[in-house]
Amino acid sequence: MINPTPYAEINALLSELLTGVQTILGNHLVGIYLEGSLANGDFDESSDVDFVVVSDMVIGQEHTPELFAALYTLHEQIAAGASPWAIQLEGSYLSQHALRRYDPADALHPNLERGQGERLKMVLHNESWATHRHILRNHGITLVGPPPSTLLDPVTPADLRLGMQVILPRWLVPLLGNPAQMASPGYQSYVVLSLCRILYTLHHGAVVSKRVAAQWAIATVAKPWAALIEQASQTRHTGEWATPTDPMPEILAFMGYVLNDTGCP
Repeated sequence: MINPTPYAEINALLSELLTGVQTILGNHLVGIYLEGSLANGDFDESSDVDFVVVSDMVIGQEHTPELFAALYTLHEQIAAGASPWAIQLEGSYLSQHALRRYDPADALHPNLERGQGERLKMVLHNESWATHRHILRNHGITLVGPPPSTLLDPVTPADLRLGMQVILPRWLVPLLGNPAQMASPGYQSYVVLSLCRILYTLHHGAVVSKRVAAQWAIATVAKPWAALIEQASQTRHTGEWATPTDPMPEILAFMGYVLNDTGCP
């Protein structure tokens, strides 16, 4: 691994991750890769650092509890580090079989989300993970291991659309039922911009960055929410809404529109 990104602090963090994972998994390690905005474009100071670790075995609390415990400890140590990027790592640990294509019988894998206090845990990687497979296969950055394209089957536009159709009701319906979960401006902007990306994928069967999807949505399907989307893009960086009015009514209306536009119940 020689400076996989243009950012020295992130490279130092990834070196720590790489060394730790290699020590724990040893010969069972197949590869470590970057995906997300670092691989797909438009990475900035508000982005997370998306990674995928591939092994030749199933890793989990039930199958290999000692390996899961060691990886859990590794991420606790990394998160306690001084780097501001230490709590921005977000990634998953998958076997070669689970990575190649979606298998509902092999979809529960260790996952880490970004944020203070987040912990490694077992998470269902369902059809909606097709977006991650697509970015990894086509744009993934290799830290160690073979090219990611050799480890994954092609992800079709139909796969991507199905993934969005699966995630939308599971994500939005609970939020609409309990809007208090969206109390922070940061999460509110995340919801708005993520919905733009989902709409883009549903309409085009492709994956683009939040910035590109927001620009497309403003110009096409989401014109009534143009100001909301523009403000969400700013809020993503500032952490505060520029408008003095409460954005929640518009956010909820936009969420309802996306559900209706996609035919989700």
